[in-house]
Amino acid sequence: MSRLQIIFVPDWHGAGPGHWQRLWAEQMPHAWCVEPQHQIPLRREDWLAALEARVLASDAPVLLVAHGLGCIAVAHLAATAAARVHGALLVAPSDPERRAQLSSFAPVPYAPLPYRSVLVASSTDPTCPVRLAGAYGRAWGSEFVRMQNAGHIDTDAGYGPWPLGQALIQSFIQDTQAPQGDAPAAAPPPLASSFTAEPLAHP
Repeated sequence: MSRLQIIFVPDWHGAGPGHWQRLWAEQMPHAWCVEPQHQIPLRREDWLAALEARVLASDAPVLLVAHGLGCIAVAHLAATAAARVHGALLVAPSDPERRAQLSSFAPVPYAPLPYRSVLVASSTDPTCPVRLAGAYGRAWGSEFVRMQNAGHIDTDAGYGPWPLGQALIQSFIQDTQAPQGDAPAAAPPPLASSFTAEPLAHP
């Protein structure tokens, strides 16, 4: 069992059936997901309040697994929450200045993240040019992985289980393996928010 608490941070329209975040969560019964209810325009303050509360409620270092606008939400985390983060896998970050309904997430923070991060970007992502994604990665101090012609790295682009992403997430987990016999931590209660924080577990 990993010593990390994994929290998925989906894109602004969520992670539906078949999305790699949902598929991975089926194999991680103590993972949580903080995703928006479909309100337009999105309120950055609401999403950050729910995400920061979930991070601070964890009794273990946190691994954030974000997609799209979720990557930008992660970059906006307050220092108190960021201090609890062990690492972040940031996949296909969106440019919030390209959509009026996402404008509360602009400007994007360009401060270095205080933990290890890996940013994965696509050369054909319609939500963010790869050069801009690269600029995010340089500013955040992220390791950068460029994928060719991978769209938004989602189900529409043909990405379901996504083995490369699973290998990247495993790189964060490898050095935090708990000894045999450790009991899994109990899942914390859901948080009340206009953004939902829900445990992701096997049915």
